Formats: sequence, C-alpha cells, structure tokens
Amino acid sequence: MTKYLISFPGEAMVIPAEDFAVVADAARAVIEEAKAAGVYVFGGGIDEDVAPVLVAGDGTVTAGTHPGHTVPNGGYTVLELPSREAALEWAAKIAVACRCSQEVRQFQYDPAS
Repeated sequence: MTKYLISFPGEAMVIPAEDFAVVADAARAVIEEAKAAGVYVFGGGIDEDVAPVLVAGDGTVTAGTHPGHTVPNGGYTVLELPSREAALEWAAKIAVACRCSQEVRQFQYDPAS
C-alpha cells in the first residue's frame, strides 16, 4: 500500500460563510468514511493564524519558511491506498465535500513508515 497526500491551498476553498458548516460536515463525513475503510492515516488544516518558523540543527529559530518556498496552508489528508486510481477516487470525494479541486501527491516508499 502506498501513502498519498491529498491537499488544497487555503485560497482554493472559496465558500460563502453561511455554507461553512455544511462543507465542514461534508468533509468530516468523507474522513469518517476513510477511517471506516481503514485507509485514513492523518488529516487536518493548517492554522493560518500561526506564523511558520524554521528551526535549524543548532536550535536557532527564524521566522518564515525556506527561501523561495511558499507558506503551506489549507487542508491535508494522508491516506494509505492500494493504487493511484484509488487516490484519485478519494480526492474526488474530498473535492466534492470541500467544494474545491484537490492535489494528489504520492509519498516515496519507506518500509519503516
């Protein structure tokens, strides 16, 4: 089984405030479905009110991200699935629930994870 990252940037999810609760409930329903199917690994949204920092090997903390890197935001779900086709099917379910397109990325195989 391979792990897939299904995600979207915060600015992609444009919904009216009055629809937020419905969208949140739909997204939670897809996550519950993934848990029931035994494919859910991790998921959540980045708290965009908390600024990112870089931590160096010596413990030095610097505000911001790596030079040239954009700040990750939005929502992320990691699922462990048998195929890329399955990842695309789950991404479509998440896209419907969140009302925005989803990016699908495959993790490299790591026997220790």
